[in-house]
Amino acid sequence: MNPAEFQEALLQIMEAKRDPDWISFTSGRVPRDRLHVHLEQEYEVYVRDFPVLVARAYVRCPHPAARRELIENVYEEETGGLVAGRPHPELFLDYPRGLGMDLERFSSIRLLPAARTYRELLDERTLYAHWSAAAAITTLFLEGTSHDRSVLDPTSPPRPEPPLKEHPLVKHYGLPVENLRLTKAHRAVEGEHREAAWKVVLTFTPSEQREPVVRAMHEILASWLAYRAEVARSCGV
Repeated sequence: MNPAEFQEALLQIMEAKRDPDWISFTSGRVPRDRLHVHLEQEYEVYVRDFPVLVARAYVRCPHPAARRELIENVYEEETGGLVAGRPHPELFLDYPRGLGMDLERFSSIRLLPAARTYRELLDERTLYAHWSAAAAITTLFLEGTSHDRSVLDPTSPPRPEPPLKEHPLVKHYGLPVENLRLTKAHRAVEGEHREAAWKVVLTFTPSEQREPVVRAMHEILASWLAYRAEVARSCGV
């Protein structure tokens, strides 16, 4: 697999990262009393531990330039010291807090079956696969969207960024705009983080690891789709 084929294979995986049920969440069709299921599962599956997942790639990466990009990501996620001012997992809890949910639920979350399978796969691939697969899974797949082609191709449409007052949680569920601090932080660092993520994976993945990285990303995509479908069903979609 040559560099161009590697890049295109990864971009196609990212473009397949589309949840067919997500429209129900963004249009307010999910019953308010079931919305907590989505937030709890996201938090437990990866949000709370995202800095740890990225750090697993960092500690095994042999390239100083790539490590610097990875550790900057870890530092911002873990501390908020560059942009957000608070750890990103803590800021995520501003969503349920602003919606009046019981935050005690977030200290003892029971993962749904497909969610548990997905998290176990994330752990397996970030702990035991090549560091480049761990980097791709965390910084490309988990952080990225189906609009990631725009990071590499300025003619591709970027991820939409509607005004914060149009955020689905604000518009349909009454979340105060001030509780979107994580959304604001993500928007502030997204361009730089996306460029750094693609640079690390495309530049430093060894040629013999390109196909294994693509296979790992396909596995993660399939597990993510199953997980999101299960969450949608549990939310009454």
